[in-house]
Amino acid sequence: MPGDDELIVQVAGKAYAAARGGRHEVLRDLAFTGRRGEILAVLGPSGTGKTTLLRIILGLDRAFEGRVTLPRGHLGVMFQEPRLLPWLSVADNLRLTAGTAAAEIPGLLAQLGLAGTETQYPRGLSLGMARRVALVRALLGRPAMLVLDEPFASLDPKAGGDMARLLVRAARRDAALVVLATHDLDQALGVADRLLMLGDRPARLVADWPNRPAAARTDSSATHDMRQNLLTRFPFLRADVAPEVAP
Repeated sequence: MPGDDELIVQVAGKAYAAARGGRHEVLRDLAFTGRRGEILAVLGPSGTGKTTLLRIILGLDRAFEGRVTLPRGHLGVMFQEPRLLPWLSVADNLRLTAGTAAAEIPGLLAQLGLAGTETQYPRGLSLGMARRVALVRALLGRPAMLVLDEPFASLDPKAGGDMARLLVRAARRDAALVVLATHDLDQALGVADRLLMLGDRPARLVADWPNRPAAARTDSSATHDMRQNLLTRFPFLRADVAPEVAP
């Protein structure tokens, strides 16, 4: 069937009730598609509507004009907050949603530098560690589509690099479609096949920018040149200060 392997997003408009009455329009005339095996990075200034867009894609916000069609299959989600249950250990938090995929837990934890944390409780984890546990939860069961909100926030460079490599491997191995919102242009250039730039107010898609082929992304000089080109063309990408790093 058409659309079985495709994400179709068509948002004609999305607005919230304003504090003083009236409506505050967040998104307008925003449309794009994605296919399984692609990694799409959504970039834009703080407050543009990246999280709102992800909530619409996930079906958590249905009060909008337009339609969204998801690829068929299991959906993995990582929110900005780790959302781990404090009374359960790391392993039990993951088993809660793992089902038959529980056997994947030790290997995924190890790939993100979290081997040996299975018996720890969320209160004993740093924010960066908790976010990595949340990624493991999203990856369990080899989802057909992953939706990630600021996955690289609060991570040191090594942890962020481990996460990026794991995302790429998952997307390639399972032909998963990945949609992630991020402030980290460097990580987006390292992992994404396309960069979706949100700009203006209300936000619209100002560019659907193809990245270089994956094999060419290890060329640091070319990456630097592309980064500078994007910052020149889209000055709003400079607006966000990098978040404070957690270990």
